[in-house]
Amino acid sequence: MQIAIDSSVLVALLNPSDLWRAQAIALRDALFGTDTTLVYFDCVVAESISTAARRLREKGRGAEVKGLLERLEAQVSHDLITWIFPDVPRLYPEILDLIRDSSGELNFNDALIALACRERGILSLASFDSDFDQISWLKRVAAPAALS
Repeated sequence: MQIAIDSSVLVALLNPSDLWRAQAIALRDALFGTDTTLVYFDCVVAESISTAARRLREKGRGAEVKGLLERLEAQVSHDLITWIFPDVPRLYPEILDLIRDSSGELNFNDALIALACRERGILSLASFDSDFDQISWLKRVAAPAALS
């Protein structure tokens, strides 16, 4: 089984002071205990880096960005990233349709993630973002109990 990782989970795993940190660790540990392949999309990695680094800078902790990137590289090595940005030109109309159908609740990256999962037969997404609940082909997993 494959499960895609959303930025809400990845940011919490990278940032020791994140609100969702304990839940993200419990979810990650539960996933490691299964026969599951974790999928990290390039847009999720990019968004996670940007979000976590911005939060550190906003709190006057810019010096911690180096450690954040080291944790990222330890968790998600370059060869584990699934590159979907090249799919954007082809998927662009469908991305806009999903954003439109959700009245803007889904953002561009979320729509891209949902479509990339559908195309790759990935049925589950580890995420704390309830916006994904409206995607009929995707099961959002936010806690270990949801894995069963």
